[in-house]
Amino acid sequence: MEAKVEEIGTLTRKITVTLPAEDVQKKLNKQYSKLQKESKMKGFRRGKVPRSIIEKSYKPQVEAEVGEKLVQDTYFDVIEKEKIDAVVHPEILDHSYNEDGSFTYAAQVDIRPEFELEGYKDVEIVKPNTEVSDEEIDKEIETLRKQMAPLKSVDDRVVEDGDIVVIGYQGYHKGNLMKQVKSEDSSVEVGSGQMGIEFEKKLIGMNKGEEASHEVDFPEKHPNPILAGKKVEFRISLKDIKERVLPEIDDEFAKDVGKDFKTIDDLKSSIREKLTKQREESAEGELSDSIMQAILKENEFEVPKRLVDFEVEQMIKQTEEQLEKSGMNLEAAGLSREMLTENNEPIATQRVRGDFILKKIAELEDIKLKDEDMDRGFKRIGDQYNMSVAQVKEFFGSRDDLLPLMNELLNEKVLDYLRGQVNYVEAEAVADEEEKTEEES
Repeated sequence: MEAKVEEIGTLTRKITVTLPAEDVQKKLNKQYSKLQKESKMKGFRRGKVPRSIIEKSYKPQVEAEVGEKLVQDTYFDVIEKEKIDAVVHPEILDHSYNEDGSFTYAAQVDIRPEFELEGYKDVEIVKPNTEVSDEEIDKEIETLRKQMAPLKSVDDRVVEDGDIVVIGYQGYHKGNLMKQVKSEDSSVEVGSGQMGIEFEKKLIGMNKGEEASHEVDFPEKHPNPILAGKKVEFRISLKDIKERVLPEIDDEFAKDVGKDFKTIDDLKSSIREKLTKQREESAEGELSDSIMQAILKENEFEVPKRLVDFEVEQMIKQTEEQLEKSGMNLEAAGLSREMLTENNEPIATQRVRGDFILKKIAELEDIKLKDEDMDRGFKRIGDQYNMSVAQVKEFFGSRDDLLPLMNELLNEKVLDYLRGQVNYVEAEAVADEEEKTEEES
């Protein structure tokens, strides 16, 4: 077996492999012999069809199957022998049977980038505030009041901020009817932002039974892709105005919220505990993001294009699935694969680079997955999908199936290590330092 390696990019190699005629012929003979035993043709008994006829009938099929097997059987031996640290499966560029009976194939492969990791142990991060204020608890209480308040229709006044209105509407863009922007009977809480603050402001001052036409400019980054960046005319009919009858905040209110609460103080204590837990979980994610952004800033290096392309494709699929749940596709949302590729590529590149950085840290700090780490991952999936740990393990049939989960759990373990290594600074100290820097400038 002969192998030739060419550098066609910083992180891309082309491997041309030629296998000797003797090895190739053995594989072809084996496949033809198998077909001879299994083939049944008119005028011949099973297993007695001449090789020449088998070749005439099945040559393209046999050569394709044998060629694929030759690649599979030799590729990993080649990259090990040539010390190529491949990070993705190869792209087979071409393969052919040569006149002398040998077989040649060319594969393109991306390799792991080599880089010196800088500044991952002396990162300074502002520690997120996880304290819950009395004002935040009062805001939660107010939300509960609204949720539990009965609604009463009003006929003697116009729409005010905070009302619940029932409307019908039809959207138009540049005079053209928008099929997806339509409702016969929608409940909207004015001022909640549910339909967009600008849209809801247009409803204030309307009377029950009134019809109106309002134009709304939606920003480019509006979460609804159908509306994003468009000026939409809404033809609205206001069918009902309702206001909430808010209950008093007392012990009876607490009891109505849940049987575990006997007093309003019990309810407030529970809310504080819930918000603190949410704040701490959110802070963990924020810290991880801040740490990675700081390390990424110090470590710029090229990453394999095919890995970035794969990440972009996953992001596009996710967008398509989200739109599909709403009964839409990219075209209906005014999007295209080209647009999404351009927008997502920088993010995908950072994700791929971040993954290489985390693996490098795992290597440098000898961080490895243990059985208890895997069990924790299995349990988390089981809790999420109401499955036992045994069922989750059964779902992951092979090591290849497990690799994405193992990668995720290892990254989490490295991030947990990094959170224990960073230097935490208070927000006030950072603000003072920034102010001092501005004054010096």
